[in-house]
Amino acid sequence: MSWSERRVDEASLVGVRQRSGQTPPVVLLHGFTQTGRSWGPVVERLDSRVEIFTPDAPGHGSSTESRLGIAEYADVLATSLPPAVYVGYSMGGRTALHVALRHPGAVLALVLIGATAGLDDETERKERRRRDDELASRIETFDLDHFLTEWLSQPLFESLPREKWNLDDRRRNTTAGLAHSLRMAGTGVQRSLWSRLPEIECATTLVTGAEDRKFSLLAERMASLLGGSVNRVEVPGRGHAVHLEDPDAVAAIIGRARSTV
Repeated sequence: MSWSERRVDEASLVGVRQRSGQTPPVVLLHGFTQTGRSWGPVVERLDSRVEIFTPDAPGHGSSTESRLGIAEYADVLATSLPPAVYVGYSMGGRTALHVALRHPGAVLALVLIGATAGLDDETERKERRRRDDELASRIETFDLDHFLTEWLSQPLFESLPREKWNLDDRRRNTTAGLAHSLRMAGTGVQRSLWSRLPEIECATTLVTGAEDRKFSLLAERMASLLGGSVNRVEVPGRGHAVHLEDPDAVAAIIGRARSTV
């Protein structure tokens, strides 16, 4: 019996789906409006012998009723799962940073895709929190498909083909759960982690699509502050959702990061 099979009841709070296999395991943390299943194309391309965890974040998928904040969720991950290579996309990247800072022994290496350490300007944070609260209230009045179409039509996802929107996965969510996620795990409500990046001593790979200039600049800034070794990867011709646009490239990046642990 694998570690994951022994501990799955304890981890069920975060909707863990696991694939038994060799250690070190890989924990894949999804972005806003996705679920753990969004990593399917990447999982298929990873070494089949590797143990993998793909939890659903609070407010998403099988954890749609969970009302944990981002820091509390990080604590649950660290105490429910074995030490692992943490891979986080966007919101999942911010979660992975929380795990690494709150529980350094739980994170063997980091792979952050289209991620940020938050907002370090208090005025900007306050404005972002206001906008997220406003959007959360609007979401609660929307049909889910209406909101998903609006969300994915943002310029941020311009390079993501419609056939890769992964709507079947995103429809596992509810508008109430997504509204909660914005209020409890949005960039505006999260404390800035920029000043604490030098505390992270594990190897970190920072991944962005070359077409995602905003997050590429953020990744460059993060690379200059992280305390451990840093590998900076820019995937040509891709935008923000690199793991959906190019799962082959992302699987290869994860494999390299894991091989160094």
